[in-house]
Amino acid sequence: MARLIAFYLPQFHPIPENDEWWGRGFTEWTNTAKAKPLFPGHYQPHVPADLGFYDLRVPETRAAQAAMARAYGVEAFCYYHYWFAGRRILERPFTEVLASGEPDFPFCLCWANQTWTGIWHGEPNRVLIEQTYPGADDHRRHFESLLPGFHDRRYVRVDDRPLFVFFRPADVPETPATMDLWRRLAQEAGLGDLFLLGTNIPDRSTAADLGLDGAIVGKLPQLRPWVSRRRPIKWLQRKYQDAKGMPTVYRYEEGAALWTCSEAFTDGAYPCLLPNWDNTPRSGRNGLVLHGATPQLFEAHARKIAAGVRGRPAERNLVFIKSWNEWAEGNHLEPDLRFGLAFLDALKAVFSDDGARP
Repeated sequence: MARLIAFYLPQFHPIPENDEWWGRGFTEWTNTAKAKPLFPGHYQPHVPADLGFYDLRVPETRAAQAAMARAYGVEAFCYYHYWFAGRRILERPFTEVLASGEPDFPFCLCWANQTWTGIWHGEPNRVLIEQTYPGADDHRRHFESLLPGFHDRRYVRVDDRPLFVFFRPADVPETPATMDLWRRLAQEAGLGDLFLLGTNIPDRSTAADLGLDGAIVGKLPQLRPWVSRRRPIKWLQRKYQDAKGMPTVYRYEEGAALWTCSEAFTDGAYPCLLPNWDNTPRSGRNGLVLHGATPQLFEAHARKIAAGVRGRPAERNLVFIKSWNEWAEGNHLEPDLRFGLAFLDALKAVFSDDGARP
């Protein structure tokens, strides 16, 4: 049975930095709630249903998320983690999960190692926090800050090795040597080895060259060059081909086809399920929309992935989901008012013991 791990965004609580940059009280809900449809049939805004417009500082919210994920077959959350040369951002939800021991639900971490800019608001040249790599001492301090998580009994392990994901591994200077350093630090800390994966890299061979154990295949940046060679939705092209300021729109099926490419099922590659995508709440008419995502199409997408990973060793039978709760990218499994629990029902139907069939 596949091990389903959902990426988890800890953006849903105010922080001083966002207050300064975008206005007091800003969270991901700010963009989500103000979204508007930009063309006929465009599904916006996405309004949360069962869990509401939650605040991740509230323990009961985190417990409800974990209970829902567990009920529908998700094994763990992969929290996005932010480290800027010793500066941590949006760390509170995970810090409280770690300190309290609640919810009793597995987790791992993904270092979202990229510079923050104002691109969401049409200001791509406005640097908010620059991602830098000062060197070995910074890597050591970073690693030491993660040790309480790595040692937690809830931390996801693969072959008894803590799983850690680098969002942009190729951006890390001297990547293979840095991966070796992280592995040596793990040995020194009594963890044994780490199980290191990367996203935003083309394939498993690139992962090996970078010193990683594998690649998560199917992250959205890989979609852009692929869809640029595809025709957009024909009726939309005919009607709006001369319109200014349209977002880039493609059929959900076209995006899902890339996520189920053969590369995702090779040794050392780990597929990624995509329930939906529409980042116009963040980027407006500069956004990218996968139009027409439905629970039925998502189920078909999931069945192809389930068939592709069938027979893999249990420990390494990893399937990632992007994402649990990236609402301002229209990219979530959490229920909304339009579809309710239907996407989660589809996930469970495919990956439950009796549901995972060809």
